[in-house]
Amino acid sequence: MDTEALAVGGGRMFRYALGSLLVLAGMALLAVQGLAWLDLEPKLLRALQGGGLCALGTALGAVPVLVIRRMPQAVSDSLLGFGAGVMLAATAFSLIVPGIAAAEQLGFTPWAASGFISFGILLGAFGLYLVDRKVSASPEKLLVTPGHPIIAPRIWLFVFAIIAHNIPEGMAVGVSAGGGMPDADSLAMGIALQDVPEGLVIALVLAAAGMSRARAFLIGAASGLVEPVFALLCAWLVSLAEALLPLGLALAAGAMLLVVTHEVIPESRRNGHEKLASLGLLVGFCLMMVMDTALA
Repeated sequence: MDTEALAVGGGRMFRYALGSLLVLAGMALLAVQGLAWLDLEPKLLRALQGGGLCALGTALGAVPVLVIRRMPQAVSDSLLGFGAGVMLAATAFSLIVPGIAAAEQLGFTPWAASGFISFGILLGAFGLYLVDRKVSASPEKLLVTPGHPIIAPRIWLFVFAIIAHNIPEGMAVGVSAGGGMPDADSLAMGIALQDVPEGLVIALVLAAAGMSRARAFLIGAASGLVEPVFALLCAWLVSLAEALLPLGLALAAGAMLLVVTHEVIPESRRNGHEKLASLGLLVGFCLMMVMDTALA
């Protein structure tokens, strides 16, 4: 009887997962049609499409939580390491290097351009650090509402940290598209690729902490919605003044570097799978480097 109940439950979860995939596919098609109706300026449209692709990657990553409740920790840590590698390569090849080139096109000498981008990186990292401190200062407000399982503040802080670092990812996509960078599409694709394990990790962490699978899926899927918003905003700001392009690229690079070093890499190594996490990082870095250079 128990076996039969498990089989029925498993079949139901599989149907939920398949239905969610179909819903996401339908929403993506509607979004594409809606973007065509908006008749945005090409650079803004490119930014919104890139941000939407990243949000879709996050949502797709959350789907498996409807079928599986836990993922082997070694696999989870490997995926986190992979995401860290993708973000590091994207920061270097899609943000910092183009930022220096954009500064030089504005008349900066190589030394001045590198110094200006370094200042922007530090400023972006410091800004995100202040935001992180503000969020971490009030963990008592991060509990779920009465009637639902109590999720530990540490779990919510980790989830919010991943959601918060989607903001600089959206900024990176928007600045790159708004500035007409040739590798803007590969940057968006790379970020969308590393957003897949992030959506899965958020959903699995919440499900493992006692939240229902459906609710964990919805939170994981929704965690990427900040990316198209900030992509469009930053593309609009960059389009107003060409001089903002190198600064915007540097700010996004600094924020992403802080997230990778302060959140993603430590979390991937926290459970004793350092070698797998490092291997995932190397694979992710090389994959994104190829996408940024050979395929750009």
